[in-house]
Amino acid sequence: MTRSNHPNRPEKWRLALLQFVFCLGLASSAHSGGLPSGVVAALRAAQIPESAVAVIVQPVDAKAPLIAHNAQQAMNPASVMKLLTTYAALDLLGPAYTWKTGALVDRPPTSGILEGNLYLRGSGDPKLLIEHFWTLLRQLRVRGIRQINGDLIVDRSAFSVTTIDPGAFDDKPMRPYNVGPDALLINFQTLRFTLQPDAQQVVLLPETPSDGLHIDNKLQLTGGACGGNWKDLVVPRLLADNKGLRLEISGSYASQCGERSLNLAPLTADVQVATLFRALWKELGGSFSGQVRTGTTPNNARLVAVLESPALAEIVRDTNKFSNNVMARQLFLALGNEGGSATPEKARAHIKQWLLERGLNMPELEIENGSGLSRRERISANSLNRLLLDAWNNPVMPELVASLPIVGSDGTMKKRLRTSEISGRAHIKTGSLDSVKSAAGYAINTQGRRFAITFLINHQRAQAGQAAIDALLLWIAQQ
Repeated sequence: MTRSNHPNRPEKWRLALLQFVFCLGLASSAHSGGLPSGVVAALRAAQIPESAVAVIVQPVDAKAPLIAHNAQQAMNPASVMKLLTTYAALDLLGPAYTWKTGALVDRPPTSGILEGNLYLRGSGDPKLLIEHFWTLLRQLRVRGIRQINGDLIVDRSAFSVTTIDPGAFDDKPMRPYNVGPDALLINFQTLRFTLQPDAQQVVLLPETPSDGLHIDNKLQLTGGACGGNWKDLVVPRLLADNKGLRLEISGSYASQCGERSLNLAPLTADVQVATLFRALWKELGGSFSGQVRTGTTPNNARLVAVLESPALAEIVRDTNKFSNNVMARQLFLALGNEGGSATPEKARAHIKQWLLERGLNMPELEIENGSGLSRRERISANSLNRLLLDAWNNPVMPELVASLPIVGSDGTMKKRLRTSEISGRAHIKTGSLDSVKSAAGYAINTQGRRFAITFLINHQRAQAGQAAIDALLLWIAQQ
């Protein structure tokens, strides 16, 4: 039988191994900072030295940790850095905080015709999806504007950030997680495609409207299993020729992959807004004869339509449940918008001042973008766990905890430990980069006591360390 016919078999085998390793550790205590034997055994099996691991476990109602291993060591946290960003945002901005995207004009329309410019003024909304943008444009049509003879001015002045190289991190410039922050970030700057294997070809369905972008499908259908790296076999290239912009998608796609979604970010922010605006405005029955360009909104411009984002509590939930790097970067910059345009420097200063005011001194802390998608970011397990303990006593605690993936249930922990004793008993934020594996959050043991947990691995074999993290979670369930 193939693996697809028995989806639970690998999980059962892995859990059986973990339970065996866990039982080896029951005989030993974890007092004085020692790691449980089951965790040690899993690390040895993964060939990860204990010196490359930092672990801290502390009951939320206790003054001292139950386990503290390398807890003061500054380490790369990967995506668990989002805990700092999202907690700071909830506490400083409030769970009900929203972003407003405005549409303004510099002269009133006459008989449905706008002779002046239309301004789209962004505020840094982390979740301005295509359907939300459509709603904003729909407001303009309802208010009688049908023809725009001026230009569309995109106002991104709420953020002051340098343009990033999307391929600098991992040489995958079109992957959505590499999109940089933007005060008018629409649909995460991505295009969505649906791939469907047919009898002899791969059907490529462009789901995102994009006026002026030509799609050239050169995908080859292959046999065999659909591997976990199927996206790496799809090769997109953005080309410009006498016909305009062309997105060529080549490579191979296995028939056993079935129907799947592919999200790409091939366009610059300016081009993406232009192609999307033209397409949606045309679908709404409007006409546009001007250009799309970046600028600032004049003081005398009149607001004609506004779009309000979901509340911050919902934004934080999406950010943490699915480890959305782009949303985390937007949240990070939202903390640096005091006194003019938001900058990373202002955001860092604001977060560090907030930590000091809460009595959370973290001299080793280094924040680059607040998402964890960084080789520079550093924090110790002790600092991260103190943050979790502080959050537990904060009024925004319910919103933060509810945003974390539930073990065996949803988010990035949906497929982990589904049939174990810890399933449904822990809210854990995960992180993963090359040479980094991490987890942090809260877990409840079978007696109803809650623990704050942080587990950081920085080692070339870090990806093999998942079993050690799972072993710790199983150990906590039995404490």
